[in-house]
Amino acid sequence: MPFLNFDSRHFSAAEKTAIQEALAVLETALAPKLANLNPQERQQYGSVNEQNKGIINKVKDYRETQPNLSSPDVDWNEYLQDHDSRAFLQNQAERLTELVRGMENAKILHDWDNYQAALVDYNYTQYKNNSGATGYATKETELKQFFNRTGTTKTDNPTNEVQE
Repeated sequence: MPFLNFDSRHFSAAEKTAIQEALAVLETALAPKLANLNPQERQQYGSVNEQNKGIINKVKDYRETQPNLSSPDVDWNEYLQDHDSRAFLQNQAERLTELVRGMENAKILHDWDNYQAALVDYNYTQYKNNSGATGYATKETELKQFFNRTGTTKTDNPTNEVQE
């Protein structure tokens, strides 16, 4: 067979519901903590580069090891809570990024499965239409519009990417 079937990777209705409910719980839990910055605010606050993260971490280290050297003008409880929240958010974002990457990869495999099966069906439609079977002419005409008319083949797409 010219394609792979990922039968064991299909979602049952119960699995879909469980995932949707888990995401809803996550969205609800995060909603009061998230920020919505406009483009100007994103530019203004930006992201802290690695050098500045080094400063942040070094100041925290000094605060923890030699608090007598810390500025009295800084709210140190807030500083430490910001630091903890930032680290927590970063770790959770990395976990979510990995989940998203895995989901996107699984979607690519399902797209590939669908595309390969569609090609098999199109070839079958052409065969049946060419043999004079009834009902296949319209289907072939409608499917033919999705193929390049210059005579190039699917080998012109060396990465075999499925277009969305």
